[in-house]
Amino acid sequence: MKCFAVYSDKIEGRIDPSSYDSIRLEALKKVKSSTYDKLPLKDVANFKKELVTTNRGNLTYLGLENVESNTGLFIPSYELKKSFGTALKFQKGNVLFPKLRPYLNKVHFAQFDGICSTEFNILAPNKCSDYYLFAFLNSRLVVNQTSCLMTGNTLPRLQTEDIENLLIPLPSLEIQNKVTELMQSAYEQKKQKASDAQKLLDSIDDYVLDELGIKLPELKDKKCYVVNSDDIENRLDPSYYQPKFSEIEKAFKKSGIKLESLKNFVTKIHYGISIKNVYVDEGIPLIRICNLWPNKIDLSDVIRLPESMRKNIGNGFVYKGDILISRSGSVGIVSVVPKEADGFAFGSFMIKFCLNDKINKEYVSIWLNNKLATLLTQREKIGAIQGNITIPTIENFKIPIPSLSAQNKIVDEVKKRMTKAEKLKEEAENVLAQAKGKVEKIILD
Repeated sequence: MKCFAVYSDKIEGRIDPSSYDSIRLEALKKVKSSTYDKLPLKDVANFKKELVTTNRGNLTYLGLENVESNTGLFIPSYELKKSFGTALKFQKGNVLFPKLRPYLNKVHFAQFDGICSTEFNILAPNKCSDYYLFAFLNSRLVVNQTSCLMTGNTLPRLQTEDIENLLIPLPSLEIQNKVTELMQSAYEQKKQKASDAQKLLDSIDDYVLDELGIKLPELKDKKCYVVNSDDIENRLDPSYYQPKFSEIEKAFKKSGIKLESLKNFVTKIHYGISIKNVYVDEGIPLIRICNLWPNKIDLSDVIRLPESMRKNIGNGFVYKGDILISRSGSVGIVSVVPKEADGFAFGSFMIKFCLNDKINKEYVSIWLNNKLATLLTQREKIGAIQGNITIPTIENFKIPIPSLSAQNKIVDEVKKRMTKAEKLKEEAENVLAQAKGKVEKIILD
């Protein structure tokens, strides 16, 4: 909560306190102090509004979820979205500026023709270069203004008038080109570092399988295959009997690795809490499924529950060394709880289990996140609308059991690769942040 005073002669047509927040006023002051000519956005770019209701050209659809925060990079969808109600058509070189949640900074520079959610403004610059406009709108100078201009609680958004009146400094074309070169170079460096990090993470699966002596043929789904009646278990869904699962069983046998059911090591297992969504600034930290990543729990965006709910939460807490697995939605994501999350509550879309000392907890997490184990987990999903897994399913997971020294070796190597990948990701973010800082100095010259 903030407390500040605003003199009556400073009121500019709005009386909502957030629009007079010092964060916005400081950013606006910096923009106004620029020596370059400045114009409102509505005079710098055309707001395009070409609506479409059908995707006749099979154009790529872009929603807010397809834009990475702070970078504006495109995140591809797995499927081409054909059903979308009404959408806006955009062209390569347009700048897509979102109306919703501006603090997420999902400004996008279009590198292909496509269609997008009507929650974007499509901007076609006419008084500056397209990439320069993107670079400026993607800067903290704009985010710090727009984040204070939102209206609405459930879906905080910007009003069209506030977007249209954003001041845009207009340096010479030479300086705009300099900004473009600087940002594009930073994006290329970020892309390369992010790619190197992903290669490291992708190498983990094959490393683990090699260490366990498991050699897999190429696994593909088949459209036509025969299943003998005596091979039918308690499942009638055809996908459960895909031939690839027989190939996996053969690979296990050839490796000679010992397999044991997870239940042989489980000392405690239960579901997370299903509780009323009442969030507060200070209280009991709650791990949601969005915080759970393979071999990692992201604590950067943890919400909190009132202390008065502690009794209702009961045993819905996790402690250092416990293991969480997602049971619904993105099924089968696993991580060991770090000491930083000791005593946190955890949500109902996850299951917690504890292991004895006969197996390395980190090794179990690494194995269950492996591409092979993930395939087997996906096989066990039940439910037509949103697949999920149950406690009995988890207890019956088969775990390859090498010696404890071999488990420790695998854990150490995987952690090294993950640490190196995280460092590369940090370097990638720093490259972009530094470039944005340089651009801000150029614009405010």
